[in-house]
Parts: sequence; C-alpha cells; structure tokens
Amino acid sequence: MTASTSAPAGRTPLARRRALRAPAASRSNALPAGAWWLWALGLATAASRTTNPLLLGLLVGVAGYVVAARRTDAPWARSYGAFIRIGLFVVAVRLVFSVFLGSPIPGTHTVFTLPEVPLPDWAKGVRLGGRVTAEQLVFALYDGAKLATLLICIGAANSLANPARLLKSLPGALYEAGVAVVVAMTFAPNMVADVMRLRTARRLRGRPTGGIKAVLQIGLPVLEGALERSVAVAASMDARGYGRTAQVPPAVRRTTNVLTLGGLLGVCAGTYGLLAAQGAVYGVPVLIAGLVAAMAGLRLGGARSVRTRYRPDRWGVRAWLVAGSGVAVAVAMIWAGGAYGEALHPGVVPLTAPVLPLWPAAAVLIGLLPAVVAPVPPPVGTPANAAPVGAAPVGAAPVGAAPVGAAPVGAPNSKEIQ
Repeated sequence: MTASTSAPAGRTPLARRRALRAPAASRSNALPAGAWWLWALGLATAASRTTNPLLLGLLVGVAGYVVAARRTDAPWARSYGAFIRIGLFVVAVRLVFSVFLGSPIPGTHTVFTLPEVPLPDWAKGVRLGGRVTAEQLVFALYDGAKLATLLICIGAANSLANPARLLKSLPGALYEAGVAVVVAMTFAPNMVADVMRLRTARRLRGRPTGGIKAVLQIGLPVLEGALERSVAVAASMDARGYGRTAQVPPAVRRTTNVLTLGGLLGVCAGTYGLLAAQGAVYGVPVLIAGLVAAMAGLRLGGARSVRTRYRPDRWGVRAWLVAGSGVAVAVAMIWAGGAYGEALHPGVVPLTAPVLPLWPAAAVLIGLLPAVVAPVPPPVGTPANAAPVGAAPVGAAPVGAAPVGAAPVGAPNSKEIQ
C-alpha cells in the first residue's frame, strides 16, 4: 500500500522563489520605455546634486551594471559605450580649458606654469596660459565628471528603452514632435552600429580601420545608410497619413496652447529649481503645477490627433518599480544635499580627499533594482526563436522516428523489388 502525502497549503518555497524571479523578456511583458527614462533621469538628477567623484563613480557603476544585465541585442542597445567615450572626452575638454583659459579657483599648489599671452584691457578676467594649480585642476575634474555622469545616465536610457515604444506611449498632441525626437534619438545608435559593422568588414578584409583615409572611407557608407533610412522613414510616414489632424474649435485650440506652453514653462522652472541648490524650496510646487497644466493641455490637444494606438504599453508592477527606483535615488540625493552638504561637494581650497557618505551611497544602490525586477532579455547573439537547451529544433522528428523520406522499418528496398 503506497503512502500518500498531502501537499502543503499555499505555495512551496521553490514556487515562491520562481514567482519573485524576473521572467524572460517577451513582447507581452517588455517594460515601457517611459519607465527606463524615468529611472535614468532619476540617476541624472542625483548626479546633478553632487560633485563627489566617489558618488559619481557609483552612479556610473549602477547605470553600467543595469545596462549590462538588461540590454538587448537591438541596434540602439550598443550605444552605451559611445556615451562613455563622449563622457571621457567631456572630462578631457574641461581639463584642457582649465589649463589654457585659467580658472577663478585660487590655489597655492602650482603644478606647472605656461607662457601667458597678454590680452587687451577689454578682455580683463580672461587669460591665456599662466600658472596652473592643483586646486583648479581638481575643480575642473569634479565639474567634468559631473557632466560626464549626466551624459552616461542619458546613454543608459538610450540603450535600454525602445524608441518605437517610447513614440507609441506619447500623447496624441505630441505625436508629430515625438516622431522628430525619436528619429533624432535613433540617429546616433544606428550610426554607431553602422560604424561597427563597417569596421568589422574592413578588418575581415585585411584593411586598416584607423587613420584619416580609413575614416573617410567609412564615413561615406555611413552617410549613405543614414540617407537611405531617412527616405524610408519619410515614405513610411507618408503611407501612414502622418500629419493628418481633426477639426477642433478655435477656443479649444487657444486653451490648449496656453495650458501646454504655460505647463512646459512651469516644468522647466521647477526642474531648474530642483537642480539648483538655491531653488529647492519652490522647485517642487512649480514643477507639480507645471505638470498638471501640461497634462491638461496635452489632454485637450489629443483631440486633434486621429491616430489610433495598437497594443498600448501597460504599466505593471515591475515598470513602476523600475521608475520608482530612479525617483527614489533622486529624492534621496536631494534630501542629502541638506544633511550631507560638505560630503556631496568636497572642497578644493584647501585640497581635501573626498569621502563616501554612507546614506547617500546606500540610496544610490537603490538604482540597481531594475537589474533584479526587469524582465531578463535573451543573451546577446541568441536568435529570438532559438529553441531551449535540450529541445529538438523546429521541424525535427521525434526521438526514434525515421528521417523524412526514409522507408519504414521492414519495408523492402529497391533491390528486393527488382
């Protein structure tokens, strides 16, 4: 007699762990592009509130880890490295400007002295060359690292968010402007993909990939590809009736313009208040009022659009967690500006080593949440319709079955028939 055990009530621990684990990414559960942009803008806001190189490096590390864990094999997902190089270029340019054009930061530790070019009286306050101090170099390094971190955070959003899904989620009133913005946003990732493809092709043919001649030979096909994409986009937009609008009363149109323009101005003023240390008091109310006015204007302006929306993006729990993690990092860093002001902005006169504040650093680590809750994309280079490990390929016969066209077991062969 076989003993039977009753199943425990509720889920088993293994089932609970599987339920908490991020699912495999598919068309149905892909995160909206707006969630990735809110997360990245939250990290960028946090970067704008500090010049501490340790916190800035931590923000770059958080963004890079999430990109490495959740980016796909799409062309726009390969642009993150280009944004890192642009950030390093910005830091280098900032240092060069500080060396040759001087800095208002006083200093006592002279690193070297350049020949100074005399300037006329009307150019007072500007100098070319002269004494270069360690204080001004450190200040320029902090300032350049801050701007580079902002660019890298925006690059993370470009690598993770699908531009087409971002365009689809825009309100109807912003559809035409959104098309132009999305086309401009996809230009850089597609150009990076074209350059990588052409460099790989030249390398396989044994041709040089560096030097002015190679750059000129690569640039012409890249521009040709950009022109072909522009023509294809224009043709597809014309075929889909781009630019058609419905008739609305003049009063509604004027109200829409006033609400939208006033709301956008309020959003700009509120955002500046949040980013500037002096406007933290009025920044939040002005931003909220601007958002309300802009949303009302966009709602009214959507009546002019005759565009329908197929498969609208749904904001699930995971999307809200991704967006909320970026907002939480921004809010925590804004709060830390008052409690940890000296740690967030290390001094350069006199020179002091930056320290890593505990609570702001822990708040930055909240930005790693998308690497846990966002759907897991397939490994880079894996085809979308690849069969699971151990599964038979599509169209393959079952184990033990005869190949297609083979005679069944026991059937006479052609020699026996003859």
